[in-house]
Amino acid sequence: MKLIKEAYYEGERPLFQQKDTQIIDTSFGKGESPLKESRNISLTNSLFTWKYPLWYSKNIEVEDTTFETMARSGIWYTHNIKITNSSLQAPKLFRRSSKIILNQVHFANAQETMWSCQDIKITNTTVNGDYFGKDSKNIYLDNVDLVGNYCFDGAKNVEVHNSRFISKDAFWNCENVTIYDSKISGEYLAWNSKHIKFINCTIESEQGLCYIDDLVLEHCKLLRTNLAFEYCKNIDADIISDVMSIKNPISGKIIANSIGKIIRDDYEIDHKQTNIMIKQGNLKLLKEAK
Repeated sequence: MKLIKEAYYEGERPLFQQKDTQIIDTSFGKGESPLKESRNISLTNSLFTWKYPLWYSKNIEVEDTTFETMARSGIWYTHNIKITNSSLQAPKLFRRSSKIILNQVHFANAQETMWSCQDIKITNTTVNGDYFGKDSKNIYLDNVDLVGNYCFDGAKNVEVHNSRFISKDAFWNCENVTIYDSKISGEYLAWNSKHIKFINCTIESEQGLCYIDDLVLEHCKLLRTNLAFEYCKNIDADIISDVMSIKNPISGKIIANSIGKIIRDDYEIDHKQTNIMIKQGNLKLLKEAK
């Protein structure tokens, strides 16, 4: 494998179609597409300062490397890339890429990042920015902290563990999402989605969990959550907290410690299709909520 060490490049496409190369302690200054169409590249302790660093690339490993603010739209149409212990400061970094592994990465500005990508694994990572993960699929997250609205809009086949989301309109228009042992805070959670499951999660969401087909909550808390479940069908919800209010569910079963208010103002819904129950003390006896 060729070695490039302690080098500096600028100008357009300085390492175009570079192959089978280890790059160490190297900086890429002003100039677009420094590693476009590259193959089998290892990058360590390096720096990208300008746009489009890794387009149409394959088999890339990146460690201890920084993508500065102007390295925007940096990784598009790239396949089989692993990034560890790195700082990703630019927006729109991933687009239409696949086989992405990220570990111990910090996204300082993840606006419009990870769009239309697939086969993604992200662990021990922090994300800041709106519209992260739009229209992507086959996603695995573990120990991810995400702050930014509209995350994972239109995503499919998502599995999440031990993570925290502060996000308005998170997981809209999604399909096949399972979230374990996580905290989610933000308005209007998971509208217009189907096959959504939360297990051992804590949720805070104004008017969250509406317009969902096949919604499961196992051993979850719904704290400060109001107007929940509107136009949801096929609900199976075991809630271990109080719920502020429920509105117009279509069908299924809802069990909670208590329910502040049940609103039924859509008279076209057959409310007999939804069994709403509350727990009685520590014995967990059930009765129909009125």
